[in-house]
Amino acid sequence: MITEEDLAQQFTLIMEQSHPTVWELLRHCYIKVLNSSLKGACTAHAKYIRIYCPDRLIAAVVAEKNLLIEVAEYLGLVEVVCLNATNLLYDPKSQIKKAYPQLWLDLMWIVTQKQEL
Repeated sequence: MITEEDLAQQFTLIMEQSHPTVWELLRHCYIKVLNSSLKGACTAHAKYIRIYCPDRLIAAVVAEKNLLIEVAEYLGLVEVVCLNATNLLYDPKSQIKKAYPQLWLDLMWIVTQKQEL
């Protein structure tokens, strides 16, 4: 059985090998495959990809969303969601640090790294 982590690795490998320009953006992001649990939806428990981007890259990544969706669909994923990691970390109402400390650390890492594009 293919895990969410396996799907994320396959996604990044395809992007790195087939779309190196977009990969240069994504390598500064945190990519995670998650299960959707929408009740009543025809895609209940379908997998989707979430891309957490630093503030400085979110617009460039969103501009490539059609390509990201194409690759995600090839892997059987139903959606691509791009989130601004900087906003998530510095939102005073965010509970991410308390609820998901490892994710918070991973996002802090990508947000504080210097971009070398």
